This record gives sequence, C-alpha cells and structure tokens, in this order.
Amino acid sequence: MKKKERVEVEYIYGKHAVCEMLQERPDVVVELYLEADFREKTILTLAERNNISIKILNLKNPPRGISSNATHQGVVAGLLPHKLTVPYKEFRESLKKTPDTALLVLGEVQDPHNVGAIIRSGAAFGVAGVLIPPHNQAPITGSVVKVSAGMAFRVPLVTIPNVNTVLRDLQQDGFWVYGLEGKGTTTTVTEKFTRPSVFVLGNESVGLREKTKELCDELISVPIHPQCESLNVATATAVVLASWSLQHPKALS
Repeated sequence: MKKKERVEVEYIYGKHAVCEMLQERPDVVVELYLEADFREKTILTLAERNNISIKILNLKNPPRGISSNATHQGVVAGLLPHKLTVPYKEFRESLKKTPDTALLVLGEVQDPHNVGAIIRSGAAFGVAGVLIPPHNQAPITGSVVKVSAGMAFRVPLVTIPNVNTVLRDLQQDGFWVYGLEGKGTTTTVTEKFTRPSVFVLGNESVGLREKTKELCDELISVPIHPQCESLNVATATAVVLASWSLQHPKALS
C-alpha cells in the first residue's frame, strides 16, 4: 500500500497578514483559528465567502509553531506554502518581457526574515516575480509570509530548478543579469537599466557563488560610506530596486 504523503501546513497570525491572505489567496488557506470573542468583520466575511471553517483559538494548545505569547491579535491561519509558488516553466512561458520588467533571483538567501523583506521590496517596486531555488535557500514559510506583510500573496513566487540554468534561460530571453556585489562593475547611481533586468541576490555570509558571478552581465553595487563595510542583502535589494524603478515608473502602476 502506497504511503500517504504528508501535507505541510505553515501558520501565520495577525489581522493584517491573515486578511491579506483571505483577500488575495483564499485557495491556500486550510485552517482558520479565531478567539471566541473575535469580531473583525472583514475577516469573518471573507471566511464565510470562501467557505473556510472556523475553529476556536486555544492558546493553551496553539497550532504548531505559534507561541502563546505571539502578537496574534486573535487570529491564526494555516496555509499550504507549496500552493503559493508558480512552476518555473509556466511562469517563463507567460512572462511579458519589456524594459519595464524586472525579476529577483534568490541565490541561497537563508534568513527567512531577509526573504520576506525581499519579497516585500519586490512588490513595492513592481518586480514581475521572485525566483526561488530549492537548495541552500530559505523556503516560503509562515515567517516569510509574515515578514512580507502579505506581499507574498501579491507578487509571483517562482520555484526554479537551478540558479545558473535559469540565468542562462533568461539571458536567452533578452534579460540583462545583474549580480548584487559590494565591489561591482557598475553602481545604482550610474547604471542605465535599458533592458529587461534580473537581479541576483547572494548568500548573507558569502555573497554570490563564483559560477553565478561569472554568468552575470554586470555586478552592481550600492555606493555607501567607507565607514560601513556592507549592507544587509534585503536592504541592498530595496536600494537597487528603488534605483531601477526611478527609470521605470510604469512598473509602479
């Protein structure tokens, strides 16, 4: 008899994050826990509209991974993270490629808080997708969704087989690949982003892998004061995307 595959459920909490999920992606919700006296009308209405059953939130026995001291605001939701992601082949085939198109590729970003912050910046500055490899990379979890402040439901999250293979594909599709690097060959101040752009983000400790660097068309850096050694990867991403979006205001609409 074939063994039944275990379905992984991640939990998020807080009114804003749960409301965003119920509005944008109710299809990923499998459980909804509310305190007995919960009265937030929008969440109650969205749960009813999407036929999501409600369970009583018992903080003496909370859902897995949720601390009784968490700022849950009376609401916890369970989601299926694999449903949040889009297969790479499907995404590539449907992607519209113009000079106003930008993508983020995560290259072994391992802190869930960084991943969530990067997704939020991607949504804020109009990127067309965040591409996520399967190995040595923080996956999409409840923590990532929480830090993204609900933006994980608004920007496509794409599962990719391999960073370097995908970069070659995108170059064939006309994209210019930028690797974020402290000692870049160009900077956010001087670069003219005239083609569809891909920004590759490296690991928090060691940065981009050497083979990935070699594949990049340019290494791009953020000019900073010499008293500061470097920027956090999520912060650097926000600065780079802000510079890119200044030249591509259509991406913000």
